[in-house]
Amino acid sequence: MSQDATTATAEPTGATGGRRPLRVLIAADTFPPDVNGAATFAEQLAVGLAERGHEVHVVAPASSRHYGTFDEEHRGVTLVVHRLKSYKWPLHAWLRFVWPWSVRKWTAPILDAVKPDVLHIQSHVVIGRGIVHEAHDRGIRVVATNHFMPENLLEYTPFGKRTLPIALKIAWNDAAKTYRLADTITTPTNLAADYLRRAIAGQRVLAISCGIDATRYVAREGRPAHNDIVFVGRVAPEKNLDVLVRALAALPAELEATLTIVGDGEMIPKLKAQAKELGLEDRIRFLGFVSDEVKRQALTNATVFAMPSTAELQSISSLEGMASGLPVVAADSMALPHLIDGNGYLFTPGDEQDLAARLTAVLTASDEDYVAMRERSLAMIEAHDINRTLSTFESLYRGEPVA
Repeated sequence: MSQDATTATAEPTGATGGRRPLRVLIAADTFPPDVNGAATFAEQLAVGLAERGHEVHVVAPASSRHYGTFDEEHRGVTLVVHRLKSYKWPLHAWLRFVWPWSVRKWTAPILDAVKPDVLHIQSHVVIGRGIVHEAHDRGIRVVATNHFMPENLLEYTPFGKRTLPIALKIAWNDAAKTYRLADTITTPTNLAADYLRRAIAGQRVLAISCGIDATRYVAREGRPAHNDIVFVGRVAPEKNLDVLVRALAALPAELEATLTIVGDGEMIPKLKAQAKELGLEDRIRFLGFVSDEVKRQALTNATVFAMPSTAELQSISSLEGMASGLPVVAADSMALPHLIDGNGYLFTPGDEQDLAARLTAVLTASDEDYVAMRERSLAMIEAHDINRTLSTFESLYRGEPVA
């Protein structure tokens, strides 16, 4: 680990421990009903803080034409959500954005009304970039968490291969301008922290897991009787699910392996066409967007979790697979190696033959070796307990050091 990339942990404290509850304003460019890792974390953070007795407000783009301040129920908790007027991004299936020049005008009155103890921005892209200046002018403490990979967003821009490196450099330089105004910068993993530190010229970055509530997931005993590979997440280009479909075709026929894809996205028509071309229609299930209960059941019933993406800053869905006791096969890219340590295998990104070989290694493992991988996943998930994550952010919000 580099000197400037620090793993931040704190012991869970339960509620506020008798201390004054905080007033926290979370600003996010994506928030439920959006379905993606950053939106999931922002919601989980807001709900967890509210359950601990803090007053939580959220600033996010409106999810429709209706904007304003609303009491919204999220995971059984009522949050005050300030929805800013937004517009649909024409090159994306669901993304909505706020005009950048309007953010300061809309968020300044919110800051003055809420008077938060701390502002926690979830990206620097639009809302975070604007509101951080208003908070800085008012002397409000700012914590910034980066879930953003320019490579992901640039999938939906008109840049070509020749101009892409220049666009990436401009994007990261732009990020640095916002993050320099933050009192603390965090990102989900040590690998992501190292990447971000290099990208924004050496600023100190803390690695804090997004965390999950592992108690909500069920791991079966032993191994399933069938061989089902599961993927959970957005079915988007950067997830490289075409590689996973080709790997399924390359698996030994005697394994009778199937693939379950949980999630929705613009790549589903192309993947269905690919499955038909490869003769895999009866071996791939596309569940689409489902309830948490159905998602957790799909994980519990699976044999192995696969993550072929090459642009993951943590991968909450991989954590969900681990919490369900699944061995994990993931691309050797970005932060995914952080999640593999005796509980599965890494494969060469984009190489379906290597992915097939790693999946075969899991599916043909002895019962003893398979159960060992399952138990290792369950042991590793303890470090990603959401209570530890919440306690660490509480300390940062109060300006306290974290170990």
